[in-house]
Amino acid sequence: MSLFTGQLTAKRLGLLRELIPTATKIAFLLDPANPTADTQRNDAQTAAKTVGLEMDVLPAGTEAEIETAFAKMNQEGIHALLVGDSPFFVGGRDRLISSADRYRIPTIYQWREYVIAGGLISYGTSLAAAYQQMGVYVGRILRGEKPADLSVVQPSVFELVVNSKTARARGITILPTVLVQADEVIE
Repeated sequence: MSLFTGQLTAKRLGLLRELIPTATKIAFLLDPANPTADTQRNDAQTAAKTVGLEMDVLPAGTEAEIETAFAKMNQEGIHALLVGDSPFFVGGRDRLISSADRYRIPTIYQWREYVIAGGLISYGTSLAAAYQQMGVYVGRILRGEKPADLSVVQPSVFELVVNSKTARARGITILPTVLVQADEVIE
C-alpha cells in the first residue's frame, strides 16, 4: 500500500499559498533520521520553486531540534510551515501543534489527525481508507492468496481538513476557495 506522502507536497504548498497569499518565505520541517528524508527534501524544494516560494529546510529529529527550528523560523520571519513525513513528528504531534501556536506560524500537515488535535490544515491520504484497503488485503491473504500475487494499491481517497477554530485563534481568514475544497471543517 502506497500512501503518497511526498507526491502531495506540491498540492500542500499550493494550499498553504492559497491560505496565506502573502507568504513568500516558508519552512519545511524535516526529520533527518527518516529514510526518505532526501527524497522529501528534493520533492519539497522542487515544489517550492514550482509555486514561487522561498523555502528553508529545517532539520528536526529531537524535541530540542523542534524548538530550535521554531525559534529560527520566528527569527527569520518565516510566513508558513510545511511539516514533512516522519513517525517522530506523528509521535510528537502535540508538541508541533503547540509550537506552531506559540510562534503563530500557519502550518500544513499530511494527516487529518494533526488538525483534529488542533493543527491548522492538512492534506493527504485518508488513513482510514488506507487501513480499510489493508484489511481487505489481509483477508485475501488469510483466504489463501499469495502476497506476491497482490498488486501495490495506490490511495484513492485524499482529504483536506481545516480547523477554523485554530484559524480564528491565529487571526487567519480561511478563504472560501479553500473552504469549498475542504472535506471537513472543524469548528
